[in-house]
Amino acid sequence: MPELPEVETTLRGVSPHVLGQRVREVIIRDKRMRWPIPDSIHELEGCRIDSGTRRAKYMLFSTSKGTLLLHLGMSGNLRVLPPDTPFKKHDHLAITLENGKQLRLHDPRRFGAALWIEGDPMQHALLRDLGPEPLGDDFTAAHLQAACKGKTAAIKQVIMDAHVVVGVGNIYASEALFLAGINPRQAAGKVTRPKLVKLVQAIRKVLAASIKMGGTTLRDFVNESGEPGYFKLTLRVYDREGEPCRVCKTNIKRIIQGQRSTFFCPTCQK
Repeated sequence: MPELPEVETTLRGVSPHVLGQRVREVIIRDKRMRWPIPDSIHELEGCRIDSGTRRAKYMLFSTSKGTLLLHLGMSGNLRVLPPDTPFKKHDHLAITLENGKQLRLHDPRRFGAALWIEGDPMQHALLRDLGPEPLGDDFTAAHLQAACKGKTAAIKQVIMDAHVVVGVGNIYASEALFLAGINPRQAAGKVTRPKLVKLVQAIRKVLAASIKMGGTTLRDFVNESGEPGYFKLTLRVYDREGEPCRVCKTNIKRIIQGQRSTFFCPTCQK
């Protein structure tokens, strides 16, 4: 699944090709996605794309008439191609620009989204209740401490809750907890303030590093230059069950939390 760093990398990759461009044509090839692509998305035609931003794993392309919201789902990607490039089977949406390029949304599993929002996009039902951005000023130890207070849920589950903080997917949660020296099974309400300070710093560090290296997924995501993201090659604990910890040489363990695999070092993470 494309996570926040992959989405940020995608946004940065396509933005130079689409920002400031007017939309000549919107082509809906198949409406069947997580929510049906609305006919109102044709309102884009004739509009100039003024800005491209990210909120959680949603990309927002704004115009004077409204905002195009895109989500890559579990297997989607965006590509900027010549309009005469043959369509692939799962190219669901194509947006032809005045510069002669075409932005295409490809999503084999159809869990992505392409929606048209009129008015303030941050008040849309998909966005208004989200927690702070992990790399933004609002994500602080004080915020995380308030979110954890009194909670018996495991700390890993709490930091993966998008109402607490967005974009901390399974890979990054395991990695951040390792850097902060926190056992992923520990009750959130029992994590000390100094540890939460370290955890906020660790979340920021692993996400920023992954963005810099172009994301984590090697199989399902390639960056705008056609090369895969290589952050996965630097992972400290994720997907390293049975391998020695890079710090203490203890074998990395794997457990299941919330139906997801969690990887941790039993020595470094107390």
